[in-house]
Amino acid sequence: MKPPMTSVHKLSAARLKTIQTNFGSDFISIDPSDLQLFGRDWTRVFTPDPSALARPKNTQEVARFLAFCQQHRLSVVPSGGRTGYAGGAVAAQGEIVLSLERMRNIQPIDQLGGTLRVQAGAITQAVHEHCHKQGFLWPIDFASKGSSQIGGNIATNAGGVKVIRYGLTRHWVLGLQVVLPNGEILELNGALEKNNTGIDLRQLFIGSEGILGVITEATLKLTKLPQSLDVYLFAAQSLQDVLQLFQQARLAPGILAAFEFFTDRCLKRLTKHRQIRPVFGKDYSHYILVEIENGLPTQLDAWLNNLFEKGLVQDGVHAENVTQARELWQLREGISESLAATGFPHKNDVALPIAALPAFCADLETFFAAHYPGWEICNFGHIGDGNLHINVMKPDTMSREEFLAKTGQTDEHIFTLVQKHHGSISAEHGIGLLKKKHLHFTRTPTEIAFMKQLKATFDPHGILNPGKIFDFQI
Repeated sequence: MKPPMTSVHKLSAARLKTIQTNFGSDFISIDPSDLQLFGRDWTRVFTPDPSALARPKNTQEVARFLAFCQQHRLSVVPSGGRTGYAGGAVAAQGEIVLSLERMRNIQPIDQLGGTLRVQAGAITQAVHEHCHKQGFLWPIDFASKGSSQIGGNIATNAGGVKVIRYGLTRHWVLGLQVVLPNGEILELNGALEKNNTGIDLRQLFIGSEGILGVITEATLKLTKLPQSLDVYLFAAQSLQDVLQLFQQARLAPGILAAFEFFTDRCLKRLTKHRQIRPVFGKDYSHYILVEIENGLPTQLDAWLNNLFEKGLVQDGVHAENVTQARELWQLREGISESLAATGFPHKNDVALPIAALPAFCADLETFFAAHYPGWEICNFGHIGDGNLHINVMKPDTMSREEFLAKTGQTDEHIFTLVQKHHGSISAEHGIGLLKKKHLHFTRTPTEIAFMKQLKATFDPHGILNPGKIFDFQI
């Protein structure tokens, strides 16, 4: 699939030689396998076609390279772990991919301030492990943490499974180092918790999907590790029961840290892919994973008994140790992989007011039953923060091309329903290439115009991540 054309300048042989001379032979690659790997993200619907791959080792190299690219009007796609599902890291029109993978330094923790300075290419899980060893937590957590990078987390304002407890990435970033397209380096806010001196430019880059500047370092805000974590898996018979359970979970002893759900369709594909036995002796329509921090055992037992007495859950299991907790979490975190392994999913990542979820899901099922009978819909998500992941599975008898053409039509209706229920067409994966023509369902023309004005201010020649979020005419 090719995105709409943008004003991209191809890298010529002469300019490639200049880069190799000025930056070193290992700085840039045109190896076809590198270009295929780094030219795409997890979207898998766009054909990668970058002209080269650049791998800087530090911020100064990023700055020199971006200045060179702006001078010669070469378009650049910033690249992290490429785990997004919106085409935000795709290079499909001859752009140069700027990978931060060599910039993985993690500094010692500031024990007094509770902060950590890292380079943008640091792997999320490596940051977690670095913090845990010293009793700290950077609480941004999701299934792709083993390959996602901090810079990408920040550029997409990543959410994940702990948003209900800790909030989004932007709440846990104190300072940023950003390189502008002209090569200028900005140091924004440092390690300050308070800095009330005008507009907070740092927040403009968080969630901007790399269209304004390239994040190269960040000062992360940390918190302490929970003393205890209790993980439960519950079974329920309806989405309404799931929401009633959520209401009770917010009143649970301790602190509600995660509230995730998935349907029976998701679980069946996961158990088939991973060849594991179901947790419960019979099937239910909805499953809920609940994690509670620092709860007292006697109080949790009383809360649990109350859930069953009220009939809010049909069955349940409590992880007795860390290994069992990890196994329960794998039931939730393994869903995306399992859907892709057992079929071809068309994904949508939407957000809704929590109270609107039952009505929205009912409307969604009614639409597909009426217009696309027999299509399988696999829903899961961070229901505690209103984030629903909709996966429409390709019928086995249908070609991929026909399916993608039809899902282009279904998206219009899904987003119309999202708008009807006052939601957002993207909860945590951004807009990228995939959803930019649908941006109007969530953003007004005035808002989009202001975004374009910001783009023009920071990147007047349009070299950074061209074509992402909206089309930008120079």
